[in-house]
Amino acid sequence: MGQLTVDLSGKVALVTGATSGIGAAVARAFSAAGARVFINYPGEACKADAASLVAELEQSGGAVQAVAADVSEEAEVKAMFATIMERVGRLDILVNNAGVAHSAPIESLELADFQRVLNVHLVGTFLCTRAALPLFYSQGSGRIINTASQLAYIGAPGFAHYTAAKGGILSFTRSLALEIGDRDITANCVAPGATMTPMLADVPEEVIAAIRAKIPAGRLAEVDDIVGAYLFLASDAAAHFRGQCLSPNGGDAFL
Repeated sequence: MGQLTVDLSGKVALVTGATSGIGAAVARAFSAAGARVFINYPGEACKADAASLVAELEQSGGAVQAVAADVSEEAEVKAMFATIMERVGRLDILVNNAGVAHSAPIESLELADFQRVLNVHLVGTFLCTRAALPLFYSQGSGRIINTASQLAYIGAPGFAHYTAAKGGILSFTRSLALEIGDRDITANCVAPGATMTPMLADVPEEVIAAIRAKIPAGRLAEVDDIVGAYLFLASDAAAHFRGQCLSPNGGDAFL
């Protein structure tokens, strides 16, 4: 599979939820494009995965560091951004990608699970964006790329809290784009279709087969099918994209 060629030399990027799946693939792609990448992970449980990815990218000559923070916690987000500023003094690209998966029908969905999903996806996107904006304002430039989902548009049984969070991210991004539209700071979304990531590890094969059967491309995406959208939105070529949503989904949904 070919990958978009983008030069991010001299740029500093923060990718939240970057230890696996799409986040890790975006971190790899940004590093290969020349960016200095901060790999965010939520805590001790993912520390080894973060260290492994750092070692992998350093082996390839990348400038990369891991930084811990639960993005749903205000104090941890503030500390993470303070760490980045202490280490490099700037930030050019923010990818709000951290997320958790959980499934339950609405009538048996626990409030704690509903709130946890919204807090990580939506509140985390808000907190990291709010922390990044003063840095972007002082620099006069910046790129914000939020991870939504095609399910925000089409829904999914058992995932009302997930789709609500992703729909919130879409609306948040559009309002943000209107607020910052007269600056050289862009805010856009990527809304992937069904993608082979660890989030699908526990999904029964018959469910995967049913999803696959509906996709005109005839397969679920691999993470490499998704990262080109992030590379493009991080690049100078995307300077006129504001409040937009790109959806690499194999034709599963036309947004």
